[in-house]
Amino acid sequence: MTVPKGRRHAPHRTVSCDALVIGSGAGGAVAALELARAGHHTVVLEEGPRTTTAEIAAASPAANLRRLYRDAGLAPILGSPVIPYGEGRCVGGSTVVNGGLLWAPPDALLERWAQVMGTTDYRSGRLAEHVRTVSERLGVATQPHGDGNADSRRLAAAADALGWRWTAARRAAPGCDHRNRCPTGCPSGAKRSMLVSYLPEAERNGARIEPDTRAVLLRHDGRTVHGVRAVGGPDGRTPVDYRPRTVFLAAGAVGSALLLQRSGIHRRTAGRAMGFHVNFRLVARFADPVHAGQGTIFTAQLREFEELGVHVMPANLSRGALAAAVAGHGPAVVDALLADLGRVAVYTVQVAMSGRVAVRELPAVGRLLRHRMTSYDRGLLRFALGRAARVLFRSGAVELYPPSPGAPPLRTDRAARESAARCDPRGWDLVSVHAMASCPMGRPGLGGVCDQDGRPYGVANLRLCDASVLPGPAGLSPQGTIMAFAHEIVARHLSSAPEAPARRHRDSDTAP
Repeated sequence: MTVPKGRRHAPHRTVSCDALVIGSGAGGAVAALELARAGHHTVVLEEGPRTTTAEIAAASPAANLRRLYRDAGLAPILGSPVIPYGEGRCVGGSTVVNGGLLWAPPDALLERWAQVMGTTDYRSGRLAEHVRTVSERLGVATQPHGDGNADSRRLAAAADALGWRWTAARRAAPGCDHRNRCPTGCPSGAKRSMLVSYLPEAERNGARIEPDTRAVLLRHDGRTVHGVRAVGGPDGRTPVDYRPRTVFLAAGAVGSALLLQRSGIHRRTAGRAMGFHVNFRLVARFADPVHAGQGTIFTAQLREFEELGVHVMPANLSRGALAAAVAGHGPAVVDALLADLGRVAVYTVQVAMSGRVAVRELPAVGRLLRHRMTSYDRGLLRFALGRAARVLFRSGAVELYPPSPGAPPLRTDRAARESAARCDPRGWDLVSVHAMASCPMGRPGLGGVCDQDGRPYGVANLRLCDASVLPGPAGLSPQGTIMAFAHEIVARHLSSAPEAPARRHRDSDTAP
């Protein structure tokens, strides 16, 4: 009998493998490569599409933003203010659309985590080898200013004049030709994102990447994950059941927490208190041309206040980025600054928050993120504004547009200090691109969700290996820390796992 067209069921597959990696960003790519190198039949699921350097170069930045980010980079974190959250949603994850910064986790940070959360096996002595491995594979090096980057040069010179510490950026971008498009994908392929580094090497070692495939449920008995239900295909709804021996969850701080919740694993604690950084932008107008669009996203970073989690650096400058940064100041300001583009630069101030984000998924609503900004956070944001304004006025800026929509421009250091003292950051334009610690590693009594093997307590064959497992906010760009943790988690698994069976016995895709 012919089944009516409207009632036809999508074809169903069952896939068996040694290791299933959910997510292909910084943590998932590490797992994919190391597992495949060890001979384990490895399948990688990525919710977003697969792209190429040629496709990135051919598309406009706006088109890449829509295609390579979740919700076009505008997923809201509710609260006062509402904070847009940007994360990559493509093969390679956020490494495809970040600035390529790669810092080793500071010794003091790792020691503090060890003391506060009990992560004693993740001190610098243990992680240093992994940081070296990552740096060598990705060609991490100090990024020179190049022919442009006058905005970075001015920041560095002003910091020197004030006696403040700054450093040249360390980036995974050997051969960078300063195309100034980092946040929407590197058009030259110089940035060594996971898309062009770890993942192709994993495939050469036998790993299989399945893009446009979303894991929706972990099937388990409370102790062991027996299967993973996913959907994919051209319509995004074709069901696939995976039957792995081990699952490595690397769907990002938000995605990993939500998948655990949906699956009934640490439902009350996963995602309850996610850490995050926020950024605000200061638009600076100079008396002389700076041509800030001629150069890469940043080649200098002010780190005088990094112990407080505050960093200042030049940001990407384009006509669209500038218009977005000052949109809240009205069309007259936007038009005037666009007309004077050669003398304008945009600087990003990054601040690690002490408040946390609650991550939940509600029926008929979807993912819901809500932050709580503490009084300490408000004071730190005001402090960061005042210090950033000081260094920018010393660098030659004659006018700064603050992150408070509609606020008048600041024209002196004194005016900036007075404005910072009285303004309320709950009305600022803030964004976030760094979320972490939604399922932190640490002792259960200290708030830990995972043990030092990355396993959620009580589940033997599930390991988290992405930003979610960090014990707290990193305070600096977290990719290097995420990858070092992921290397250690996978190494611990491989040291205790049984030898991988012969490859010919492991390919078992079936369609009942």
